[in-house]
Amino acid sequence: MQNTVRQSFWKKVNTYKTGTLFVLPFLVLYLVFVVAPIIVAIFLSMTNYNLFQVPDFIGLKNYELLFMGDDVFITAVANTAIFAVVSGPIGLIASFLFAWIINKAPFSKLFALLFYAPSLTSSIAMSVVWMYFFSPDRYGLVNNVLFNLGLINEPILWNTDPSTILLVIIVISIWMNMGSGFMVFLAGLKNTSQELREAGQIDGVRNATQELLYIVLPQLRPQILFGIINAVVNAFGVFDIALVVAGLPSPDYAGHTIVAHLYDYAFIRYEMGYAAAISVVLFLFTFGIGQLAIKFLSSKEG
Repeated sequence: MQNTVRQSFWKKVNTYKTGTLFVLPFLVLYLVFVVAPIIVAIFLSMTNYNLFQVPDFIGLKNYELLFMGDDVFITAVANTAIFAVVSGPIGLIASFLFAWIINKAPFSKLFALLFYAPSLTSSIAMSVVWMYFFSPDRYGLVNNVLFNLGLINEPILWNTDPSTILLVIIVISIWMNMGSGFMVFLAGLKNTSQELREAGQIDGVRNATQELLYIVLPQLRPQILFGIINAVVNAFGVFDIALVVAGLPSPDYAGHTIVAHLYDYAFIRYEMGYAAAISVVLFLFTFGIGQLAIKFLSSKEG
C-alpha cells in the first residue's frame, strides 16, 4: 500500500515536473521561514530557555502560568480583543465606503493616492505625527479645539490617562491601516461586472443602495475576505503604535497588547520559552479567526 502511494506521488511529480520546479523555490522558502519557525516556537514554548542556557523541557507549565497566573497577559488579551472588535469593523466599513464614493467621483486616482499614502509610512513615524493631535497639553490640536469650544476646562491626558490610551491607539491604527483595504476594495469595484449591473436594472434595481446590496457586495466577497483577514492580522499584531503612544509598560497596562507582552518577555526579560508560549497562543488566535472568516465568506462552487 505504501509503495503504491509512493509510486503514485512520484508519478504525479514527474507529470507536473515543470510546475513542480517553479513551485519548489517558494515551497523551500515557506518551509524554512514559516513552517520551521512555528515548529521551533512550539518546542521552545514547552521549555525554560533564556538564550544563555540549554532549553530545559517543562511541558505545559508555561501555558499554565500564562492563563492561570499571568494577570497582565489576561489584560493584554482583553485590550487586544477590544482593539480588534472596534478597529476591525470600523476600518473595514470605512475602507469600503470611501472606495465606493471615490470610485464614482472625478479625480478618483488622486483621491486614491491620498488615501493610500498613510499606509506606506512607518507606523512609528505616523504615530509621532498623530501625537501632535493628541498632545496632553492645551496646545495639542484636539485639546485646543475642545478648549475653544468650551467643552473642557483642563487638558485631556490622552496618552497617560488609562481611560483614553486605547482610544488613541484605535484612532491612529484605523487611519494607518485603512489605505490597504481601501485599495483592495477600489480595485474590486473597478472590476465588477457591468453586465450584472444592467441585468439588475432590468430586474428592478432602482437606486444605488439596492445596487450595492444585491449586485456589488456579492461580487466583492474575495475582497471582503481579504479585508477581514488583513484586519485580524493588524489587530492582533498591534504594538509599535501602542509603544509610541503609551510606552512599555503603559499606565495601568491600558495599552498593553499581546505582542507588547511577547516583546517584554522576549527582548527585555529574555525568557524565550515563555515568550514562545505567548507567540503560539497569538498564532492560534489569529489562525482560528482567519479560518472562521474563510469558512463564512469564501466562495463555494456548485
